[in-house]
Amino acid sequence: MLHAASLMLLFPLVGFVILAFFGRRIGDPLAGWLGTATITASFVVACVTLAGLAHRTSASRSFTQTLFSWIPVGQLHVNVGILVDPLSMTMAMFVTGVSMVIHLYSIGYMKGDRDYPKFFVYLNLFVFAMLLLVLANNLLVAFVGWEGVGLCSYWLIAFWYERDSAASAGKKAFIYNRVGDTGFLLAIFLIFSKVHTVDYLGIFAHRHALGGPATTAAVLLLLLAATGKSAQIPLFNWLADAMEGPTPVSALIHAATMVTAGVYLLSRMNPLLALSPDATWVIAGIGGATAFVAATIACAQQDIKKVIAFSTISQIGYMVLAVGTGAYVAAIFLMVAHAFYKGLLFLGAGSIIHGLDDEQDLKRMGALRRWLPWTYGTFLVGWLAIAGIPPLSGFWSKGDVLENVWAKSTALWAVGVVTAVLTAYYMTRLFVLAFHGDPRWQHAVGDHPAHRTPHEAPWVMRAPLVILAFFAFAGGILDLPWVHHEGLASWLAPVFGSRLFSAHESTGLKVGLISIDAVAGVLGLAIAGYLWRARADRRELEPAFLQRVWFWDDFYDLVIGRPGQALARFSATVVDSRIIDGAVNGIASLVRLAGANLRRLQTGYVRNYAIGVVAGVVAIVLFVLTKT
Repeated sequence: MLHAASLMLLFPLVGFVILAFFGRRIGDPLAGWLGTATITASFVVACVTLAGLAHRTSASRSFTQTLFSWIPVGQLHVNVGILVDPLSMTMAMFVTGVSMVIHLYSIGYMKGDRDYPKFFVYLNLFVFAMLLLVLANNLLVAFVGWEGVGLCSYWLIAFWYERDSAASAGKKAFIYNRVGDTGFLLAIFLIFSKVHTVDYLGIFAHRHALGGPATTAAVLLLLLAATGKSAQIPLFNWLADAMEGPTPVSALIHAATMVTAGVYLLSRMNPLLALSPDATWVIAGIGGATAFVAATIACAQQDIKKVIAFSTISQIGYMVLAVGTGAYVAAIFLMVAHAFYKGLLFLGAGSIIHGLDDEQDLKRMGALRRWLPWTYGTFLVGWLAIAGIPPLSGFWSKGDVLENVWAKSTALWAVGVVTAVLTAYYMTRLFVLAFHGDPRWQHAVGDHPAHRTPHEAPWVMRAPLVILAFFAFAGGILDLPWVHHEGLASWLAPVFGSRLFSAHESTGLKVGLISIDAVAGVLGLAIAGYLWRARADRRELEPAFLQRVWFWDDFYDLVIGRPGQALARFSATVVDSRIIDGAVNGIASLVRLAGANLRRLQTGYVRNYAIGVVAGVVAIVLFVLTKT
């Protein structure tokens, strides 16, 4: 069964090729059904592969399959192959599973769009690239998938490129990710220069050859790559602008694919992280700071998708914090649970936007529970899950992170708890503004006309909501020890081994920490419910500092954008016009002047040429006489 694992990659790739060449002929909705079928087939293969891997003993749960030889140059030998182990299959399962329901949802959401087939072309290629990234057996093939995900995100974020905001958002995402990609490339170069291989297993076997300083440098470069792809400080602010793409794109990028890639990369390279404690503290600090900062920003956003986007940044911060403290299983557990409830929240937001004719402003919503009952019920589950209310999946997964962080650093644990309160607060604010209160969409405000009565989404969009709501509610059973004997820790043990941190707290301490987690969620929920249930216009709770993302974009504009524009103007007016054009024009003028002077020698009169010949002969004779 394991030898069929490569079919996980093949099906999305085949779907991409067919849709790229024949999508226009297939049309709407068959192009969508074809794209969904290929991802469903990939999910089925993932299930079969997972079953085959689970039947092996723990020590033998690793299988490498070489597809073909790619680069045989000197000491560099790179094969395109896949590594099937518990970590890659955990990733592949939720990537294919959540992507499958997002594809299904997109059939209804994108109906009538003029570029309907093209959308599924990009989606299929996106899933292929992500699967290549997580299944790759070496850094270089993973980098190809890494770049493929980045390219597809650019296409999908800027899908409605007629809008200037969408085109700009796509370029912003592309540029920010290129900064992170530079870190990934430099890490590959550094690692290969020391261990002479880019294969994961080879790197891990010879990791001590890197040496302390090189290991720390490599880990920090990998962290730079992760900050770009997983939207962490200082490269986090592209992700909110990515909401300019269609809502299924937001769900795909945020829940199941792109933003989890950085956490996966750091987790995959855990043997190197274990050799650099200083670098792991930096990772933990970046994760904790990002989780808190993004949560505060989400508290003041008015666009429903941007609230959820900054929530994603915050939740990924939790995962990075867990990785930095060695709690890899907790990071993966949260990643899986997050895929369920964040996919649900984005698709639920898409259902609201669809029902309100593309309205995204929370202040223009209200009382939608009466008209969107399916969306309301499923969104309720996603809200309680991300808020950390027991017994939903978010409570167990986030609590697992905080429990491990407590044992490493009480300061970072405190940041995590405050962030948990903020998470419950901003998601409750969103829920109340969207589904409760007065129906503000009935009234025209300024340039915004009144909306017609909201309508529930078709079944092809409701079914994914129900599926994701079930897993968002029950996903916690993946790692509850009293539910099954082999939890995620035992499953992932072959990947992390002795490097896996275990807090070993007493039962009393665990109960205390769990209680604090529950109280944090309920506290945030209660505060937001009290503040926002009566009125939607509370500008004193939405300071400009938070609305403008801690002035992060303004800072980058000040220190990078404006100096860059000034440099461009100087280059255009001085370097280009005066130096480069001056040099070119100067050479041309010199040649023209030389030609004008030399032209005087070419008079066309024989007498002038005869005089020249005689003068030349006389000069030669005089020269010879003076030398004798």
